[in-house]
Amino acid sequence: MWLSLAFLSALGLGFYDVAKKRALAGNAVLPVLWLNSVFGALLFSPVVVASITDAAWVEGTILDIPTGTLHDHLLIVLKACIVLGSWMCGYFGLKHLPLTIVGPINATRPVMVLLGALLLFGERLNALQWGGVIVAMVSLYLLGHTSRREGVDFRHNKWIWCVGMAAVLGAASGLYDKYVMGRLDSVFVQSWFNLYQAVVMSIIAAVLWLPRRAQMPFHWSWAIPLITLFVSAADFAYFYALGLEDSLISVVSMIRRGSVLVSFTYGAVVLREHNLRGKAFDLILILIGMVLLYFGSRV
Repeated sequence: MWLSLAFLSALGLGFYDVAKKRALAGNAVLPVLWLNSVFGALLFSPVVVASITDAAWVEGTILDIPTGTLHDHLLIVLKACIVLGSWMCGYFGLKHLPLTIVGPINATRPVMVLLGALLLFGERLNALQWGGVIVAMVSLYLLGHTSRREGVDFRHNKWIWCVGMAAVLGAASGLYDKYVMGRLDSVFVQSWFNLYQAVVMSIIAAVLWLPRRAQMPFHWSWAIPLITLFVSAADFAYFYALGLEDSLISVVSMIRRGSVLVSFTYGAVVLREHNLRGKAFDLILILIGMVLLYFGSRV
């Protein structure tokens, strides 16, 4: 079941990337990210309120979550900070780079997750799964060559470094999720995570954006609430998958990178981005990696 949830999460992440790209068009990053965090908190606020007030309407359902200890909440606050760091870097990179470049880079996050999973959780991959990881690494190398045709030098472009930092923090978040989900209820984590994320992001927006909002313009886009809906659905499936005993964080994370199919198609068909032939070859390599990981997990 955790494999199906991982693929469902990948689909949600693909539409999440598309919604982000649309919302960031002509917009400053910080207010978009702030509204996204606020909408996420509002979406899960009924669950938080119900847990605090012991509401009868959630009894016996998946939404019936514990109130949690101070230690539990501190774990979630740390998660919110890690994810916000990843999102801020990723949003800035996505705003200034083609979607057909950002998507494949993000798809290599599981390579870093794999290294951490081997060191921290003692996970072991079989030959097919290792093959999938190697193919993903090769695809990133080739993407660097393809991107130079658009004037994007992986070594000297600051937005590439932003996306890279987002990937590193995202990998750290994935490893931390495996640790947290082995101790806390998945809905409890997602509900309070959204609340704490909104609080932290509100402070950041108040300090960094409000004083300079004239130089950092913002206009409303209906893609902004769609960001929240898609990422919440993707995370719900992701957290639930990690809560299952036989799930492998390295495999779940790699499958989630299949979201690149959705974002790449949007960048190619709707945004009409360039050098699609070379990027498509890189994408095919990533898909081969996904297939190898999928069948490797079934062995």
